[in-house]
Amino acid sequence: MDKAATLAWLRRISGDLATATTTRLEQSLPWYAGMPPARRSAVGLVAQAGITSFIQWFDDPTSTPWIAADIFAAAPRELLRSVSLQQTLQLIRITVEIVEERVAEKSEELREAILLYSREVAFTAADVYARAAESRGLWDARLEALVVDSILTGEADEELPSRIAALGWHGHGEACVLVGTAPPQFDVDQVRRTARKLGVDVLVGVQGSRLVVVIGRAQRAEDDEPDADALPFIDIARQLEPAFGEGYLVLGPTVPALVDASQSARAALAGFAVARGWRHAPRPVEADDLLPERALAGDPVAKHTLVERIYRPLAAHSTDLVTTLWSYLDNGRSLEATARELFVHPNTVRYRLKRVSDVIGWDATGPREALILQTALILGSIGSADVARRRAAVRRPRDGSTR
Repeated sequence: MDKAATLAWLRRISGDLATATTTRLEQSLPWYAGMPPARRSAVGLVAQAGITSFIQWFDDPTSTPWIAADIFAAAPRELLRSVSLQQTLQLIRITVEIVEERVAEKSEELREAILLYSREVAFTAADVYARAAESRGLWDARLEALVVDSILTGEADEELPSRIAALGWHGHGEACVLVGTAPPQFDVDQVRRTARKLGVDVLVGVQGSRLVVVIGRAQRAEDDEPDADALPFIDIARQLEPAFGEGYLVLGPTVPALVDASQSARAALAGFAVARGWRHAPRPVEADDLLPERALAGDPVAKHTLVERIYRPLAAHSTDLVTTLWSYLDNGRSLEATARELFVHPNTVRYRLKRVSDVIGWDATGPREALILQTALILGSIGSADVARRRAAVRRPRDGSTR
């Protein structure tokens, strides 16, 4: 049989081949039988397109590149998302088996053509899925950048939770933000692998020379209690530190959930901007350890934090603690000088400083913490004076006279 007669015969039986292929698919592939009718029909179209494309290719083998691609163009786009690459290769194998059973005995040339064509189709299928994965990866990268930007700017909207879910975020517990310098060659996959080993999930954003990593504990939603063995975020930041470039690395405070991460981001960004003000700042450093520098730079959150965490608790507990702390810091952290100014024994000063540490958690005897406490006292005193002036203005009659 010459080639023209073979082509005519193949065109006559192409419908029977498509029907036999559909029947074999239903018998051999459970996933095909369980599909909705519309998707089974789409898979049948792919099989039929493959048979038709083989006949055209047998007529003109130089048409391989575009004919093979047309096979998958016959299916709707959603079929690519519902049928995996493995299932597609199973579909190709069964289609090739049917064609080979029916037509291979006609000639050795036809058999070789079937084998060669099936190889081309398999490679084309792999290429189609690879391009789809690449497109999805680019889309995920854009979506991740959008989510990170929303967290940094604090402009979260109602769509933020759905965008986070679309990224496959597994974190359901606490979160924080780590800000540092982007390295010249950044390996985002290495960051994700390290995060998985540490039991956390991450969102990564590169903004110019700045690298931002949002960290969340990969805690199961049904867990009522956090994992007692979970690493502190500062230890997690130390594990992620090699992924960052040279320079300062600042970890924002912990927040209850990812949707609140903008609070951590604001503190981390503010700390990153002023970290050079602490000559021997560790790497990484917590944003709350940079409260004095942030307050001097005008960060209202840092000012409020210092007053609320240090000044107000001390003032509410005892005026003696505030007075002793002021005197101790003003006298260069000298116990004897403080005792002389307050007319008390040095042991009394030691006791009161110990009470200060118990109340607020900071130790005034350390040079760095002394700076934090002195800044808090200054801000608290200024704030108290402002409040007193406002109250006096409210009590003063409109004509300016005193009561």
